Amino acid sequence: MTDKDKYRQLCEREESIPIFSRDWWLDAVCGESHWEALLIERNGQIQASLPLYLPLRDIVSMPSYTQTMGPWLSAVSPDTKYTTALGRNQELCRSFTEKLRHFPHFLQNFHYDITDWLPFYWAGYRQTTRYTYLLRGIGDQKALWGNMSPNIRRNIAKAQDKYHLSVRKGIATDEFLAIQAQSFARQGLRIKADQRALKNLIETCKRRNQGDLWGGYDQNGRLHAAAFVVWQKRSAHYIAGGSDPAHRDSGAQSLVLWECIRFASQHTDLFDFEGSMLPGVERFFREFGAVQTPFFTISKGKLSLLDRVRVKLSKWT
Repeated sequence: MTDKDKYRQLCEREESIPIFSRDWWLDAVCGESHWEALLIERNGQIQASLPLYLPLRDIVSMPSYTQTMGPWLSAVSPDTKYTTALGRNQELCRSFTEKLRHFPHFLQNFHYDITDWLPFYWAGYRQTTRYTYLLRGIGDQKALWGNMSPNIRRNIAKAQDKYHLSVRKGIATDEFLAIQAQSFARQGLRIKADQRALKNLIETCKRRNQGDLWGGYDQNGRLHAAAFVVWQKRSAHYIAGGSDPAHRDSGAQSLVLWECIRFASQHTDLFDFEGSMLPGVERFFREFGAVQTPFFTISKGKLSLLDRVRVKLSKWT
């Protein structure tokens, strides 16, 4: 049995593995032949895993629409001393740096559960801090509403009372992609080249009942805003969205996300907005009452122009 086969079995039985590191997610965003998994086993038990997206055999990178990857470390006994647990986890991560030595380029966003990157620092890796925004306790909708900024509450009320918008779950994928393209056009950005990968991810999540599309419509059937949200037991995540530039003032985006959060509370108690380094987007997520949470981008090496061309030409779609 290969390490990849063992990793698939680990994903089947281990709920603590984040959704972005699940084998089915990696199949959807990477393609089955472009990812592998490093394992550390002791006494026949997997102690740690590290999935890798390999657009080329010698390059480790991040797949699209995937917030974080990084090491998964098995839990220690609750009565384990802090110093013992920290030392054990550092040794596991040090083992990964040994396994990664033959990769000249490495880039991954580590899940926010990984708060100690020292073994990678000692091995010559670099770190950049990024932020996501987490909304906890989403089952208590009264508390959520109270913690929102007045601006978000006004937008939701405006969408419902002034524009008479209603939110539908399960909208068509092509309709979602079209309104996302409108958002890119408004911002002067090109549509991402991996739209087929996004479409495949949406259909995979829908089929597994672990993701869906929501849209906010007016009484004339016009779509004002849409969102793609995925979930598992430990958390739900906002993956992508878009809004019609002609209806940006209708409050539709706030209403759609509010309904997504309410739905996600049936499956989990945590909603991850995935954050943004863009000031306007960061403020929008923060105003929902979400808490700023750091995570690490760990890197080594630098892609040359030729490497970038090779990656682009080999990218799975």
